[in-house]
Amino acid sequence: MDMNEIKEIFFQECEEQLAELESGLLKMNDGDRDPETVNAVFRAVHSIKGGAGAFGLDDLVAFAHVFETTLDCVRSNKLEPTQDVLKVMLKAADVLADLTNAARDGGSVDPARSRGLVKELEALANGDVPAPSAAVVAEPAPKPVAVAAAPAPTDDSGFQPIPFSFDDDFGSDEPSVDALPEYEVSFKPRSDLYAKGNDATLLLRDLARLGEMSVYCDLDALPGLPELDPEGAYFKWTISIKTDKGEDAIRTVFEFAEWDCELDVRLVGAAASDDEELPMVPVPFDLSVLDDERAEPAAEPIEEAPLAKSDAAAAVAAAETASNVTQLAAVAARVEKKEAALAAAAAANAAAAQNNAAASVGQTIRVDLDRVDRLINLVGELVINQAMLSQSVVENDNNGASSINMGLEELQQLTREIQDSVMAIRAQPVKPVFQRMSRIVREIADMTGKSIRLITEGENTEVDKTVIDKLAEPLTHMIRNAVDHGIESPEKRSTLGKNPEGTVRLTAKHRSGRILIELADDGAGINRERVRQKAIDNDLIAADANLSDEEIDNLIFLPGFSTADKISDISGRGVGMDVVKRSIQALGGRINISSRPGQGSVFTMSLPLTLAVLDGMVVTVAGQTLVVPLTAIVETLQPEASAIHSFGANHRLISIRNSFCPLVDVGRILNFRATQANPVEGVALLVESEGGGQRALMVDAIQGQRQVVIKSLEANYTHVPGIAAATILGDGRVALILDVDAVVGASRGQSLKPEMSYAAVG
Repeated sequence: MDMNEIKEIFFQECEEQLAELESGLLKMNDGDRDPETVNAVFRAVHSIKGGAGAFGLDDLVAFAHVFETTLDCVRSNKLEPTQDVLKVMLKAADVLADLTNAARDGGSVDPARSRGLVKELEALANGDVPAPSAAVVAEPAPKPVAVAAAPAPTDDSGFQPIPFSFDDDFGSDEPSVDALPEYEVSFKPRSDLYAKGNDATLLLRDLARLGEMSVYCDLDALPGLPELDPEGAYFKWTISIKTDKGEDAIRTVFEFAEWDCELDVRLVGAAASDDEELPMVPVPFDLSVLDDERAEPAAEPIEEAPLAKSDAAAAVAAAETASNVTQLAAVAARVEKKEAALAAAAAANAAAAQNNAAASVGQTIRVDLDRVDRLINLVGELVINQAMLSQSVVENDNNGASSINMGLEELQQLTREIQDSVMAIRAQPVKPVFQRMSRIVREIADMTGKSIRLITEGENTEVDKTVIDKLAEPLTHMIRNAVDHGIESPEKRSTLGKNPEGTVRLTAKHRSGRILIELADDGAGINRERVRQKAIDNDLIAADANLSDEEIDNLIFLPGFSTADKISDISGRGVGMDVVKRSIQALGGRINISSRPGQGSVFTMSLPLTLAVLDGMVVTVAGQTLVVPLTAIVETLQPEASAIHSFGANHRLISIRNSFCPLVDVGRILNFRATQANPVEGVALLVESEGGGQRALMVDAIQGQRQVVIKSLEANYTHVPGIAAATILGDGRVALILDVDAVVGASRGQSLKPEMSYAAVG
């Protein structure tokens, strides 16, 4: 694996970290104060900074470092995460994402914007909150260094090692537990560690959160001022920490620094043998394990241990008058307790190993998307060949119970399972796309001076990745339209008795084998009189056109249509909603509008779960073979003459369980025949379309149910009105997949063309 591949993996991980960052900040913005949420946000920025430092991405490292420092203030309860503070952090997350994309694609980010946010973040870290209501929690200043009572020996240069420990501000609030395993960590950074944006102080601070810790800083390597290299690394830390988190948790703290430092982690007493001779005094050992069994005063002093705890001075003073015999007894007691502690540590490590084993069940791997696409194409060909083989056997073997037929049934079942499994690989939640919309809402709200709140639901709804990749553009246009045109200004909303803060709700859910995505706002709704007048002024419809409310609402999808009074950075050029409709139709979907003046609008998109395969009913219409998606079919009927009723000059209804449903001749709609067929001689398919209600589609005959592979007709030929796609049947023939929504719309007087035109409507 070369460096470019490693770098690409890093940027893929950055996408996950940025999603985690924005998700956590949005939770905090909604009032979540769970420490784990704050820690997850901090870890995301820290991980991006560490990886960026390894690749020399200086701009990204510098910004992430300032961002990380501010988040650390929130994590240590020095900065209250108010709405104003989180507003700055959400902007910082956007800039961090821009810097990451710029580093990946070779672009650039406006320096003034990043510098401005750096100043805001530094102000927050220094306690300068943006609003008087956001009060900083008053805490004593940290004391990172505590000089020991007994002076350490000095070297020739006059410098001396200084033992120090973090106070309770950085450590654990839990009381000391003697039975916890104790680890000794030797940590000596190299100059590369600082060059890559890491900070030894933050590493030690993170380590202190794992348990009770004491630190000894060795300054022996520090040269005199004339020989001092400003970019050098001279300090070495020896850390003693009691924790039940295990060695892996300790090494995780140094995850992004391990290659740029000398690191050694060992369990204190782990290598001790039962038969090992007890050490003679003076012995450096941790006096805290003796609790109340401290030694009596002795005549000879005991040399202080380098890893003594913060209360070591008092312990040493108490031991200076202890006798040798008493000291040996204390050592024996300590060894006995240490053995018990090691036994407890072994049990804890075993439990941790079991937990790690359980957690490793859900492991994932990264696979190039092109490989998955090739696999899906091969599975599609397998489905086609399996159908061809089955049809050939059926045509040449009348014995339905033959072994070949039984084998083919098993092959069909296995092929279906393989196909479902492969399609599940491409299924992904819509959460990444929804999270991207949060930034769009914030940016447009700032540009328009409005207060907007985005609420997302159903983020874990899964859909094919191909569909997800093409959702971002239409959703972006719809969000911009809702914020700019739908939501009123805070002043106007207050006058109308509404909450000054507008709401945009984005939801996703499964329904009948499709995915429904709804975008709703509580704004002013569609001003139909204004929309109609704009369409007339722009020569999009005739002045005497007689349009229903639904048809007027759909005028906003016409190319060049806009109700904006002037062109701005957001809207006014008439490009947007027509792009939305074309994008949705290209995905084989439909979009509908439901609007109530003064209360808001709802845009509903109905999309297929996958663009690769579908279950369909193969039917015959005027000698042509069509496939009707099975998800649209409610039931099939054999019409009787008594159930058919004429309505008007050219319309017919069919009576179904004491209710009437319009009867649609598919052959007549698609111009396969010039006259309407006799319903009694055919079969009726009761279908349900988005926005069109139920209709009975009349076909000549049903050939059977098939699982077919979708082939794009538009990409290989051209767009055919009323046809969604094509497929290859078992006998090698090409069959057209019916666009049920388009056919139903045509039965109601709408055009089968992709773009509607009302110019001729009078």
